[in-house]
Amino acid sequence: MEDNFQKACDTLSNTVDNTQFERFRWTRDEQPKIARMVELLRGAFEDREDFDLAEEGATGAVKRFVIKIHGQRTIAIAMSLQQGQVVIQCEPIERSRFTVNPGNPISDAFEHLDERWMEQALQLIFARIRPVGGNAQDQAA
Repeated sequence: MEDNFQKACDTLSNTVDNTQFERFRWTRDEQPKIARMVELLRGAFEDREDFDLAEEGATGAVKRFVIKIHGQRTIAIAMSLQQGQVVIQCEPIERSRFTVNPGNPISDAFEHLDERWMEQALQLIFARIRPVGGNAQDQAA
């Protein structure tokens, strides 16, 4: 019964002022999920003093972190919610000696997001990183 009432409230709020309703809805529904994504990302590196995350170029809907390893800017991780899906992708950054092999963003339903999922996603992302002018095999050698 309460869900129906909340849906009716949402419908009326949206009808009265769509822009204000979207702000309210985003704060209520998406912002806590994005905060959880950030918490899990930071937690993945909690015991790694050689890794540092610096938030750069983030917006409300997309959180973007530059990963520094041993103080060296390496890549950026961008995280967002798209239609209920967690989406994580890596991007090359300026002043880095590393780039990223092409690949699809990593995505899954938000309900599947936990520490293990985040660590597995980061492992997939790390496999795409290579030195500028080299390839992944050069990095392994």
